[in-house]
Amino acid sequence: MNADALNGRLLFAIPKKGRLHEKCLELLAGADIQFRRDHRLDVCLVKNQPIALVFLPAADIPSFVGKGNVDLGITGQDVILEARMQEHVTEVLKLSFGKCALQVQVPEAGSIQTVEQLAGKRVVTSFEVLSGEYFGKLDRQLNLTGEQKTKIEYVGGSVEAACALGLADGIVDLVESGDTMRAAGLHAIATLLQSEAVLIKSSKPKHESLEPLIKLLTSRIAGVVAASKYVICEYNILREKLHAATSITPGRRAPTISPLEDEDWLAVSSMVEKRKVADVMDELVKIGAEDILIFNLDNCRV
Repeated sequence: MNADALNGRLLFAIPKKGRLHEKCLELLAGADIQFRRDHRLDVCLVKNQPIALVFLPAADIPSFVGKGNVDLGITGQDVILEARMQEHVTEVLKLSFGKCALQVQVPEAGSIQTVEQLAGKRVVTSFEVLSGEYFGKLDRQLNLTGEQKTKIEYVGGSVEAACALGLADGIVDLVESGDTMRAAGLHAIATLLQSEAVLIKSSKPKHESLEPLIKLLTSRIAGVVAASKYVICEYNILREKLHAATSITPGRRAPTISPLEDEDWLAVSSMVEKRKVADVMDELVKIGAEDILIFNLDNCRV
């Protein structure tokens, strides 16, 4: 695809593979971003908006957004820090998926069980910058100099195998469920940071004419994210119990309260986090709420 085809279009970078890719495709579908990606092509045009999608490695997206011509991107907070692009990009929206922790892991049955014991030894990672900063600070605290300093070595994949294969005394890697680490006989002794997928844009706006489209996309994506996190809870409650009820269901902003024909009763509608919905319903029953109904959200605007 030549550069002329991209003129005037908002460039939106999406991870081309890996843990964030499928979730990003679901997000685009929910935001009604319609496209067809030809096999092996990493750039495609959106059919119903002046947008071009650019499929890139997640680790490269912060640089393309911060220093290149890409207007928006989705990537992990961890790779923004690893690429040292936090001054060049702005987090527009947290996306509530891709949550993980960057952790120091060592063999569970080994003699090293603290980061102080690991300092000065061999550490393998795909995150050289963050690992170097973490262990550099630790080395200084422990007065380790010269050959005594922690040795950081980069590998591009299968980091969890480094200890078992004799390449490392410990590793630094992203952990989601922890199943892979446990299978490798490893356990965490420190956490460098918590990370999740975020929508980012350049800290310095590139194309003023595209700002309205950036706001539109941000609003749509925020709606899709909210719909994945919340349900609508509706119920009837005695007027005298309204304060107790709304403390249980305060809503994302505020609940909607409507009168009923029986003036002693009110109808309440409120957004409730999915993960809390069972407890919320139990609490409402305790204070006398009736006709409690839960509705899933396909999409919304918040």
